[in-house]
Amino acid sequence: MGMFDGKKGMVFGIANDHSIAWAITEKLHAEGAEMGFTHIPDKDPARPRMERRLRKLVEPIGAKVIMPCDVQKEEDIDAAFAAAKETFGELDFVLHSIAYAPMDDLKGLVVNCSRDGFKLAMDISAYSLIALAQRAQHILKPGGSILTLTYLGGEKVIPGYNMMGICKAALESTTEYLASEMGPMGIRVNAISAGPLKTLSSSAVGEFDLMLKLYEDFSPMRRGVTPEEVGKSGLYLLSDLASGVTGETLHVDGGYHIMGGPPVELQGK
Repeated sequence: MGMFDGKKGMVFGIANDHSIAWAITEKLHAEGAEMGFTHIPDKDPARPRMERRLRKLVEPIGAKVIMPCDVQKEEDIDAAFAAAKETFGELDFVLHSIAYAPMDDLKGLVVNCSRDGFKLAMDISAYSLIALAQRAQHILKPGGSILTLTYLGGEKVIPGYNMMGICKAALESTTEYLASEMGPMGIRVNAISAGPLKTLSSSAVGEFDLMLKLYEDFSPMRRGVTPEEVGKSGLYLLSDLASGVTGETLHVDGGYHIMGGPPVELQGK
């Protein structure tokens, strides 16, 4: 019997098989969860690249819903949750894995960020969690859970992470406020702050390979983390094992976030 037998959820934001959301989804499926999924709408309906990519992953695991969702459009979010309600009745969990910033603003210095780029990045990367929670509150069961994904750049300056770090800071604060407001409904809201993994999002971050090397050298475990490790942590936070945990940002980074300086063996080098 799986931990998620009989449990149902919606997953927003799987881009491909390297996505952290996919690593979590694999663990949820292995434990018996039934899920629906959304993808970024394809610009050319005749060439549904995003839909095909998602279907290739989730159809073999029995996806109950597969549909486009632009989180900047209220009607798209309404449609996604209407489909969830029609298919599942009620939900046990929602996984939010959505972030975006215009490349010029992401690659450039924060001090040079454009107003329009900032608004767009915040809307998609942070406000979207609020938008999903607004709908989810009506169909999540008591004991249900919402999980989002963040990164250490939301707490500390990570060179190359730039404006996305500001968006993640907003996302983490949003997680805490939603946890406070939704707690009386019996709904938990948490975040995972994973160490760097090679995903579509990370490919846009400057000096990413250097970041991986730093984690191997600086973290207490002297290594990075794997998608499977992050997937297991996501499974935990969405499960009843974490029934007393809300408003938490769980670091799954080999302990890198606790370090205030280099390990002793690297000092003086």
